[in-house]
Amino acid sequence: MVDILSMELDELQLFMKDIGESAFRAKQVYDWLHRKLVTDFDEMTNLSKALREKLKEMSKIQSVEIVDKLVSKADGTTKYLFVLDNDSIIESVLMRYSFGNAVCVSTQAGCRMGCTFCASTINGVECSLTAGEILSQVYAIQRDTGERVSNVVLMGSGEPLDNYDNVIRFIRILNSKEGLDIGQRHITLSTCGLTEKMKELALLKLQITLAVSLHAPNDEIRNTIMPISRKYDFETLLDACRFYTEKTNRRITFEYSLIKGVNDSLSCAEELAARLKGMLCHVNLIPVNDVKERNYVKSGVKTIEQFASVLSSRGIETTIRRELGSDINAACGQLRKGYMEGRR
Repeated sequence: MVDILSMELDELQLFMKDIGESAFRAKQVYDWLHRKLVTDFDEMTNLSKALREKLKEMSKIQSVEIVDKLVSKADGTTKYLFVLDNDSIIESVLMRYSFGNAVCVSTQAGCRMGCTFCASTINGVECSLTAGEILSQVYAIQRDTGERVSNVVLMGSGEPLDNYDNVIRFIRILNSKEGLDIGQRHITLSTCGLTEKMKELALLKLQITLAVSLHAPNDEIRNTIMPISRKYDFETLLDACRFYTEKTNRRITFEYSLIKGVNDSLSCAEELAARLKGMLCHVNLIPVNDVKERNYVKSGVKTIEQFASVLSSRGIETTIRRELGSDINAACGQLRKGYMEGRR
């Protein structure tokens, strides 16, 4: 059956023609799917019963089902555990800010990148998600809360650029005027550094924010915590970042998780500042979430502040990420991993 939720409007128009219907019906269906967020053809009340039955026979509306939900008592951050039609488990996070609601979505069930500080990758990747399955996370959260989602971050389980075609399709549908119409500048895509795909993305000249998981100032340290670094070394990655900023004129965010005794020394900060000098970038320092399987512990507050101070003094714009949902294990992969272990 055709995955109708993953279709862009022009594709839906062609589909409607192919099944003997007028193209204008596509706008009606698209509105039901991407604005009214329905998950059942029978809810499309301005379509004839015959058309609804035809759509049921020939297509499906991709959806996710909530299997668990944790709400932080500290800040209202909400973590959702979803099950897909194929029984895979994924997770998403709703974060409330003064500027609106942001949702962090998964692009794969699990991950094959192997970053040692992330729980998502411990059991590898099960599958890549369709555009409809990625959209379903945003839509399910908006239906559940009754509140508009204004920002989306592709930073949950999975490597977005390892699922490139579906992710680009997701961005286009999310950004479409006929859908939720979330501006590209309100969409952030995080990658561990698949340089060929970064360059391919750059050529699209989207206005999204690209966040690159750096987490080290050199290959020696990065190789020990991020296996992808053995394929794309530090300079190759930085060259791809420069290419991206040149083509898009968009600043890159470098994500840097601080791990006690691994990458948080002042010498690491000095080296990082030197490597990034002159780049159109911003560094987001992240106190790493404790992952007991890796024996990683987050750096102390003073260490983090000193690291940030070194970068700032060298002209590198730097922020320290505010911890959200710390009482509900809101970091990537933690809730999913616990659920999967319990199910097994």
